[in-house]
Amino acid sequence: MGARTLDFIQPELDELREKGLYKNIRTIESAQGAWVQIEGRKVLNFCSNNYLGFAAHQRICRAAKEAIDKYGVGPGAVRTIAGTMSIHQELERELAEFKGVEACLTVQSGFNANLCAIPSLVGRGDTIVSDELNHASIIDGARLSRATIRVYPHNDMEELEKILQEDLEGRVLIITDGVFSMDGDIALLPDIVALARKYGAMTYVDDAHGEGVLGRSGRGIVDHFGLHGQVDVEVGTFSKALGVMGGCIAGSKEVVEYIKQKARPFTFSSALTVPDTAATLEAVRILRESGDLVEKLWDNARIFQAGLKELGFDTGATQTPITPVMIGDARDAAQFSKRLFEEGIFATSIGFPLVPHGKARIRVMLSAAHSREDLDFALEVFAKVGRELNLI
Repeated sequence: MGARTLDFIQPELDELREKGLYKNIRTIESAQGAWVQIEGRKVLNFCSNNYLGFAAHQRICRAAKEAIDKYGVGPGAVRTIAGTMSIHQELERELAEFKGVEACLTVQSGFNANLCAIPSLVGRGDTIVSDELNHASIIDGARLSRATIRVYPHNDMEELEKILQEDLEGRVLIITDGVFSMDGDIALLPDIVALARKYGAMTYVDDAHGEGVLGRSGRGIVDHFGLHGQVDVEVGTFSKALGVMGGCIAGSKEVVEYIKQKARPFTFSSALTVPDTAATLEAVRILRESGDLVEKLWDNARIFQAGLKELGFDTGATQTPITPVMIGDARDAAQFSKRLFEEGIFATSIGFPLVPHGKARIRVMLSAAHSREDLDFALEVFAKVGRELNLI
């Protein structure tokens, strides 16, 4: 008699636990903020992508409530069938103005934005050239397109050019993250744009961790490098710095209209909810008024990263507020995370497959919501736990 169909599951779960790779998802019992309540305890939050503290911002919450009173909560169906609500158009118009592009299309998530845009632009017989550290949503979007996928070593412009010099199939699309989410470094976008122009390729940047962080008042990596009008597609998410949920695809009117006509997740899935749309719109308006929160975020990053380095921690190659505390072994990282939590800090360990084997880390996500006292407390705890575990 053969083995039961599902007999493989428990041994694999046990193996994940033994290697320190099991995902222990904690339950948060409060609003997102600098501090959160978990299992009845108040702990310092170093896990959230809530870069600017917008996830529970009073003005943004109020905008969502007012929109519900006016429009209800849901769009009813897909936009191609049920029509587009005026609030979606308002958000897309203001997002385009904020990012300095002609047009913008909103979708249900940043992940969905990549599933919309990539297979619309290229398909079987075309070529995608992708950075090896690109986000999983880019990888999945590329696979769905059925285009040939060529991968270049991370931020290696010489190797990228070698690939572009080959006789590549069909349309060629170069795709990169703007800010790489696990290491915090930034794409060499000016070089990528120059190579694309030289070899006739399209350019595509996923700015999920750049929006609200890089550029003037958080306008993103294209603004950061002054490349307006030179990047064909900008993809973003509302779930990080903007504190809500949803995604966008931005570029020329022609490109955005083309993707709107072709994208399956847009055609076959309902639009962004009313409160998400209204909240995102208010977040964009706050950033258009002032860049103070973006500056506070960067101030916090400089203070905390300098403190970690002084203690002897390795923060990798970060160029942004994303702060990897490099540990190496996944079991050591899991133990470090466990001890941090016991001392009042919520900071999850990151291991394979999110990062390569042997490069496990604690990824600290700093926020403008953190006070100087929060950072000082965290540095004291990191020092205590690091010495206790012989990591510094």
